[in-house]
Amino acid sequence: MVSDGRGSTCPFCEIAEGRSPADRVYETPEVLAFLPLSPATTGHTLIIPKLHITDLWHADTRSLEPVMAASLVVAQALKTALSPDGLNLINSAGTAATQTVFHLHIHLVPRWDGDQMGDFWPESTPWSESKRATLAERIRKSIH
Repeated sequence: MVSDGRGSTCPFCEIAEGRSPADRVYETPEVLAFLPLSPATTGHTLIIPKLHITDLWHADTRSLEPVMAASLVVAQALKTALSPDGLNLINSAGTAATQTVFHLHIHLVPRWDGDQMGDFWPESTPWSESKRATLAERIRKSIH
């Protein structure tokens, strides 16, 4: 059994290994897509790697490629099946980003104009050109 890193059994590993039930919608040897118990909207789907990876910061390109490929397959299926007006692809890494299950997962959330999700982006003020340039340089220097 895989621990979630916090002393508990990982619920997504339990689902991936078939020890907990889930409404599976897509599966490959590397990934699983299933419906969450408490969806944000109709069709809300989770995509997980079957291998336990805590979050995006612990992933590598090889492990993330099948997750993103599955996200595209399922997103197209959601568009065909449900005809939403839009789609959010959401990933949270860490508690500050509201991650509650510490197994990498992508939320595909179909959206409709006026749905209960609403606009979740906060109002913001544009940054100065120098502040943006300084931040961009800091990020570029941190890329390995």
